[in-house]
Amino acid sequence: MTFPRRLVPQIETLQAFECAARHGSFTQAARELNLTQSAVSRKIKDLELQLGSLLFERVRQRVVLSDQGRKLLPDVIRLIGQVEDTMMRAMASSQADASLSLSVLPTFGARWLMPRLQHFLRLQPNLVVNIAARAEPFDFDEEPFDLAIHYGQPVWAKATCAYLCSEIVVPVAAPGLLPAQSATDIPFGGARLMHLASRAKAWPEWFEAVGLTHPAPYAGHHFDQFSMLIEAAIAGMGVALLPRYLIEPELMSGRLTVLDDRPIETENAYYLVIPDRKKENPLSKAFCAWALEQVSHREGAPHKQEASDGS
Repeated sequence: MTFPRRLVPQIETLQAFECAARHGSFTQAARELNLTQSAVSRKIKDLELQLGSLLFERVRQRVVLSDQGRKLLPDVIRLIGQVEDTMMRAMASSQADASLSLSVLPTFGARWLMPRLQHFLRLQPNLVVNIAARAEPFDFDEEPFDLAIHYGQPVWAKATCAYLCSEIVVPVAAPGLLPAQSATDIPFGGARLMHLASRAKAWPEWFEAVGLTHPAPYAGHHFDQFSMLIEAAIAGMGVALLPRYLIEPELMSGRLTVLDDRPIETENAYYLVIPDRKKENPLSKAFCAWALEQVSHREGAPHKQEASDGS
């Protein structure tokens, strides 16, 4: 059964409601929307009549949201945001032959994808890309991406995951952080370990894999972004366990040094994720084919690939 269009409020009505809720004032909302105060009041009154409940209450010369208004506001904000995003993408791509919307992991996007993306764009003249950072899986029905790059296991609702590359991690630190010879048996001379919050078991698993022990493998600084962890390592705050592909420039420049060259492949990997409704999208297919060309076969494991440095 289709919901009657006449019951769907106009976007201007929802904007009036959101603006009045944000300011706590119909008058301030009117100024922002370039309307009269009576026009804003009328739009909100129409919405209240349509819903059959009050959305605002008057308290000391101000309007405050009712319980029903507080319940409605988050959905209205989300809907307005989606409309704005849709219009901005349409305006950005209006002069292009096509557009491609990508969801990428923040640091992977900045460190691996951005240095290579111009090559893909040269293969696709007059293509506009829309790129947004997403750290966790989302619903493709609610966010209009053509594809995503995901780290974890190949599981995503209403989408297909295609293997892109594995992740090789190594312990690194700023040059000079550790003495040339350490008098302690603790790995890395007892230097403070640094952790990525989402991978709390990374250090214990690394120590076990290489046959070393540490008295406090969970202790140390914690960061929720790889980018902050990298900068902390460069600043000499401690030893970090980082994927090689994220720190190629720092290793080449000497700002970071590998402390133990026994790389460990993580349990999870990177995947290209295409929503079911976009499986036949030519641009999505072209991007996936291009991305796979950017990773190289690892010696001794031709079925597995790790992110290359683009050379």
